[in-house]
Amino acid sequence: MSEALNELAGYLSAKQPDAILSSKVEFGELTVTVQPSRLVAFVEFLKSDPTCLFSTLVDITAVDHPERDPRFDVVYHFLSMYRNHRLRVVLGAGEEDMVPSLVDVHPSANWVEREVFDMFGILFSGHPDLRRILTDYGFRGHPLRKDFPTTGYTEVRYDEAEKRVVYEPVKLVQDYRQFDFMSPWEGAQYILPGDEKKA
Repeated sequence: MSEALNELAGYLSAKQPDAILSSKVEFGELTVTVQPSRLVAFVEFLKSDPTCLFSTLVDITAVDHPERDPRFDVVYHFLSMYRNHRLRVVLGAGEEDMVPSLVDVHPSANWVEREVFDMFGILFSGHPDLRRILTDYGFRGHPLRKDFPTTGYTEVRYDEAEKRVVYEPVKLVQDYRQFDFMSPWEGAQYILPGDEKKA
């Protein structure tokens, strides 16, 4: 299988040299890194070229690297049912960058691009309806960014007196704020209950 993927990587590099920045086969999978400006043309090539025939867009997601520039990797997974191949396409995007939408090439990209926008805050240019899909309309921030607080900014509850849902700032109990995440097996410097018998 890796031989076929290496052949495919060579073929793509020969046919699309302007689009491809790098390619590698690891763990039985081919990953191709592309120029953001050439994404749509490259995906059209993948779909229509008789050697490729990647007719199915399986998924779109992202990976957040806050310390890096560009901050995000936008990751596309394609399937060629005709050739029985899978392909991962990756492109880098900064916080303010607009990634070209694939809705015109793969209509199924509509919903998954909205998910990536909602969870990571990545903008897709040319998308027909880029709005939140998984979080509430008044939600602040993007939950899958690594700088988003694990508790969020607001909490939601139903107020029996007001007979409606109310939004309030998060109130953390003191135990949560002072919780020691170190495992006792990692060399904690305090004595756990029951350890005093050991001495």
